[in-house]
Amino acid sequence: MLAPLTEPTVTSVFAARTTIEPDGTVEGYASLFGEIDQARDMVMRGAFANTLATRGIRRIPMLFQHDPAEPVGVWLELREDHRGLYARGRLIPDVTRARELLSLVREGAIDGLSIGFRTVKGRIDPRTRIRRLHAVDLWEISIVTFPLLAGARVRAVKQATSPPRASFARTRAERGWAKVVGGGRARSMQRRRA
Repeated sequence: MLAPLTEPTVTSVFAARTTIEPDGTVEGYASLFGEIDQARDMVMRGAFANTLATRGIRRIPMLFQHDPAEPVGVWLELREDHRGLYARGRLIPDVTRARELLSLVREGAIDGLSIGFRTVKGRIDPRTRIRRLHAVDLWEISIVTFPLLAGARVRAVKQATSPPRASFARTRAERGWAKVVGGGRARSMQRRRA
């Protein structure tokens, strides 16, 4: 049986087509320049430049615990700065492990970041046995329980705390629609949106 036809309302015309969940954005440093990790590696400034230029962020997966069977999100921004490899990405809420991971990260139960890479150019100092990595082929960045580099941590987890602002075109269309339907209901909708 067909549903009866009803008069459209401002709410029904402009209703969101999907539910907007907290965005699950995480950010932090996946590697820090000049710091020695537990494997006695020290990443040098510029080590990621070639990979970032040639591969791009979409070809560097966000994994859980370096497991290629556990992709949990996408990187939105990867860049070298004076401090290290800055990473900002989003956990994908449709992935079960990502939802679990987001809860763990929010509560502070897990916050490590770790890189998976192949050394392109490195040199071991014979005196200190520290391997300086001058160029690496970055394969992936993982959210992990125990990072080899103590300072490689998720620094922030962002949630959407308010609905996104309506665009100028949408606001203008809502005002036009309110003039067509008139009445107190349209005015109250405009006050609520403001």
